[in-house]
Amino acid sequence: MIMEETVRCVVEEGFAAASAKHIAERAGVTWGVIQYHFGDRDGLLAAVVDSSFEELRTRMAAVGIAPGSPRDQVSALVEAAWAAFSTPASRASLEILVATRANRLAETSGQLALMAAELARLGRDLIAHRRHHTDAQAIGDLLWAALRGLVFIQMVVDEPVDTARERAALIDLLVARLDTHPSDAVHPPTEG
Repeated sequence: MIMEETVRCVVEEGFAAASAKHIAERAGVTWGVIQYHFGDRDGLLAAVVDSSFEELRTRMAAVGIAPGSPRDQVSALVEAAWAAFSTPASRASLEILVATRANRLAETSGQLALMAAELARLGRDLIAHRRHHTDAQAIGDLLWAALRGLVFIQMVVDEPVDTARERAALIDLLVARLDTHPSDAVHPPTEG
């Protein structure tokens, strides 16, 4: 209940409003109860991020690339990823991570790396039998960055934002990339 109220506080009022006192008031508990369960405000925020990452990883790990046209596959992947990234807990966690980046624990950075690896796996699954292996990382990174950007848009405005058009454009870009023959693809120069 305390974690859920923390998520609601961050989503509704922003990170700056998520003081220990305010969260306790919103949750209808004393600060002592929060201290007992989480130690301090940082412990509570870390628990919110940990829980959100676990849910996000579980949801993304369950995403598979079903047989079908490239458009159907990409659409299913983008929509499943968006459903996972746009939850209130995921949005709150992203805001917490941005606000606490200077004090980020190594464990949190490890969780971010695990999420990136899961998206790269989805990219590999998506391009299987179509493209060479190196595009998987680029596709996973693009998916991660684009969806994170759409979540940021929602974080800076008060009213809900319809991102259907942007997600459709992302799908179009990924399908176009998958339909490009490897020898026609433009690759960034290698360092050397």
